[in-house]
This record gives sequence, C-alpha cells and structure tokens, in this order.
Amino acid sequence: MRELLDLSPAELREYFASLGEPRYRARQVFEWAWKHLVWDFSRMTNLPVSLRERLTQEFTIGAAEPGASLMDAEEGTEKILLKLPDGEGVETVLMREEDRRTVCVSTQVGCPIGCAFCATGKMGFHRNLSAGEIALQVLFFARKLKAEGERVTHVVLMGMGEPLLNYEATIKAIRNLNHPWGLNLGARRFTVSTVGIVPGILRLAQEGMQLNLAVSLHAPWDDLRAELVPLAKTYSIREVLEATEEYIRATKRRITYEYVLISGVNDSPAAARALGKLLKGRLAHVNLIPFNPAPGLPFRRPSLHRVEAFKRELLKRGINVTVRHSRGVRIQAGCGQLRAQLRANPG
Repeated sequence: MRELLDLSPAELREYFASLGEPRYRARQVFEWAWKHLVWDFSRMTNLPVSLRERLTQEFTIGAAEPGASLMDAEEGTEKILLKLPDGEGVETVLMREEDRRTVCVSTQVGCPIGCAFCATGKMGFHRNLSAGEIALQVLFFARKLKAEGERVTHVVLMGMGEPLLNYEATIKAIRNLNHPWGLNLGARRFTVSTVGIVPGILRLAQEGMQLNLAVSLHAPWDDLRAELVPLAKTYSIREVLEATEEYIRATKRRITYEYVLISGVNDSPAAARALGKLLKGRLAHVNLIPFNPAPGLPFRRPSLHRVEAFKRELLKRGINVTVRHSRGVRIQAGCGQLRAQLRANPG
C-alpha cells in the first residue's frame, strides 16, 4: 500500500483524474489529512462511500506507531520514537517555549556523516525517509497539540540524518507542510540544518523559498573540522562559506552557524578568535551549543566559564551570537540517543 502523505497536491490531482473523479477531490483529501489531521478515510464525510473504501484499500495515512517516549515536564520537551512499517524507528522532538511549539524532525534513519560527537553518527546509515515519513513527524505532534488547543509554529530539520543528502524528500515534505491546503506553515518557520553539503546549499538557494539555513561548522580550521565532521574532507570551510554567501544573495536570509562546544577540543580562545575572523562582515549568527553528553561518546561538556569566554571573543569581533543550551538533556533528547538506548536495552 502507498502512503498518502507521500503525495503532493499535484500528484493527488493526477491520481483522482486517473479514477475519473473531479479534481477537487485532491483538495478535499489533502485538507482532511494535512489540515484537519484526520487519518481515517471513513471519517472523510464529504467523499462518496465507494471512494472512501477504495482509498482505504490503496493507501495508508501516517503509517507509524508511537513507540518509546520521554518527557521533561519542567522544560516542556517531549521526545518520541516512531516505529515505521519496515521496523525502523525514527526520532522526533517537540519543544515548548513560551509562544513557540517547535518540532525537530529527522530526515534519515541513522546518518551517513558520522560526526564524532553525534549519537546518530555512531549507529551508521540505514535508509532515507520518504517525504511522508518526514512530514508525519510534524503531523504527529500537530494532532497532539490540536487536542490541547495549540498548534505547531516552527519546524527544524535537525534530527537524525543530513537533510541535504535526502534532498527531494526533504523539499517535498516542506512544500506539503507549507501548502495553504494543509498546515500552511510559512517558509520562514522552517530551518534546514546541514553539515555543509555544498551542492545541496546551492540547490536550495534556487528553490525560491525563504527557508532558514543552519550550517554546522564546529571548528574554524579545516584539519580540526575534519576530525569532528568527516565530510569536511570533501568540502572545505572556504567552499561552505562561499555556498552560504550564494544562499544569502538568493534569499536575503541570514545564515545561522551551529558550533558545538566540546571541552578541550574546539572551545579555546584561539578557536573563538579564528571563528570571529572567518565570519566577520558576513550576514551571520552563531549558535554556541555546549556539548550534549551521550553514552559512548568520549567528549565532555565545557564549563560555563569557557562558554562565556568563547562568546565574549565573538562579540568583540561584532559577531551576533547566542548560547543555545540544549533542551532535553535530562531525557536524552539529542538525536539518536533514544533509538540507541532502546537498541542496547530492547526489554
């Protein structure tokens, strides 16, 4: 059976045309699934009974079962492992912050990048997610929030996997979530995070969408970056920055540079000065992220003093900077941690 959430409005129109049904059926069904969050064809009451029965025979909607979940009631952070029909599991996180309800989604099962400090990287790469599997993570929490009288306000593609290595499915999911027939989330409510896939950044610049782009830098020097992010051996920092400048030219959007601070590795004053020199004069914002400890990773979280010293060095050089203290540390909300924990302790 096919997953309905994998289809765009245009593909739904083609499908109903092939059945001899009027084109407006596409909007009806899309609105039921994406706007009203109804995943049972029998409840789509403006469709003929015969059509509902046919759709039930040919499609699933949101074919994932909620598995293990973790909740930090104090922070309002909730993490869940969604079980896919093929037995794989994918993690997604809901973060509640004042008037924001942000869903962090995964784009792959596992990750092919293998960053030294990332729990997902240690599990290897299993497969890409489809557009529907990416979107259903948002819709899962959208249904939960709807029952509470709330709605999803932002989506960050920062979970398991590298979005720009699953480009077509990632963009299709965003366009479906952005579509006025559905959740109608504005393009500026999405943030795509990448470790610096240069061709993907350049391609994204031509999509005509005002998406936020976050680039994981993590080091100001190519040799150190290559130790932390193996892909850095393919794309140098200079090449990554040139691609982000092209993205800025095309979209007029500021780039966020993510920098995970690891004690004794990349948190020195010299590293801060070098990073400031790299980004000075660019339309940039730096998110400093103290390392989120995870079982099996040999790194330590830097002291608050080291974090603040790093921040001051950037501010001296006119760089916009925020310290983003990781949410969900108490519930292991870093990507890959819940999946890895369950694999290690299946009982």
